[in-house]
Amino acid sequence: MRRIGLIMSVLAVGLGIGGYVFFNGERKAPIRYRTAVVERGQVISVVSATGTINPVVSVQVGTQVSGMIKSLHADFNSRVKVGEIVAVIDPEPFKARREQAASNLDMARASVARARADLAQRKRELGRVEALLPEQFVSQNDADVAITNYHSAEAQLRVTEAQVKQAEAAVNAADLELKYTVIRSPVEGIVVARNIEVGQTVASSFATPNLFLIALDLTKMQVDTNVSESDIGGMSEGKEAIFTVDAYPGISFAGIIKQVRLAPISVQNVVTYNVVVSVDNADMRLKPGMTANVSIVVAQKDQVIKVPNAALRFVPPKGEGKPREVSGQATKGETARPTTLERRTVVTRTVWKQGENGDLVPLPVQTGISDGSSTEVLSEGLAEGDAIVIGIDQSFGEKRGNELPPGFGSPPRPRNR
Repeated sequence: MRRIGLIMSVLAVGLGIGGYVFFNGERKAPIRYRTAVVERGQVISVVSATGTINPVVSVQVGTQVSGMIKSLHADFNSRVKVGEIVAVIDPEPFKARREQAASNLDMARASVARARADLAQRKRELGRVEALLPEQFVSQNDADVAITNYHSAEAQLRVTEAQVKQAEAAVNAADLELKYTVIRSPVEGIVVARNIEVGQTVASSFATPNLFLIALDLTKMQVDTNVSESDIGGMSEGKEAIFTVDAYPGISFAGIIKQVRLAPISVQNVVTYNVVVSVDNADMRLKPGMTANVSIVVAQKDQVIKVPNAALRFVPPKGEGKPREVSGQATKGETARPTTLERRTVVTRTVWKQGENGDLVPLPVQTGISDGSSTEVLSEGLAEGDAIVIGIDQSFGEKRGNELPPGFGSPPRPRNR
């Protein structure tokens, strides 16, 4: 009897341990999801780019003659008017050339006077010969020589007259070069850059040297940006642009797209296009050459249903929910015809909602423009205030050991001896 009682006791203990393990053993913890509320509001789609602030019109002032800079009459930030002297090149060499050209002109004019006197003499000789020839007081040969001398004198006069014109042209060229030694501003504006010093020699050979850079009006500036070819489709004149500069952190400047240039810019097989943004600079805070971080408004929608982008990126764990295939194509049968930009951006995505029993339920939606954090919903099915899943809410203590990184919670491996 004692043996039977002992056996029954052992069985009871075993059954108790087995029941405890069966009913209180390790169970899979339920998954808690993080949700967000569907909102109605404004969605602004922007394109970000980097550009440089430049004057709207800037003129490079050079020189047409070579020589040494004798004096400067303008410096950085100087305001100049049209025709105002900004620099002077040493004129002494050009004065010497002008005097030499003038003396050559005087010699040419003297040669003309001598040629005219010679022509008059030959004409008189020809007249006497022609008068004596009928009386046979001179031979026919003498008459032929007189005619030849007369025509030669005429030709010599024309040569000397051409030499006078050539000498006059040389004098005019010398005067022009002497005039060019005084460099004047061609426009009214502000000197942005000065690239010369007194005593420096400038050479005007194949390319005109750049002495000054004058901006016409710094109260009107422009931002030259490079926009990627993937974003250039949304660019058009008149769109609003917002940009910031490092010199004024926290301050935004507004501008308008003035021009979308068609010439492509290719750098290492990356194609961009120059988008010019016009900006008002009445307070003169913006300086030429500043780097601007530009955000161009491509599209804007007000009072639309929007969902967080995290909800569109969410993918349920394996075994949870039944996801549907995303077509990625523009949906058909919309009640309202979308614009060109909407037709390009309308795609079908999937968001997830929790059913009454806690299971995930997929909901296909048609999405429109995005501002980087929220995306417009064009289709029906979601209403303002609906809760959608954006992620999994799982604390660190609920993670299983095999989900932790190596070295965190995993048992140590035995060392091989």
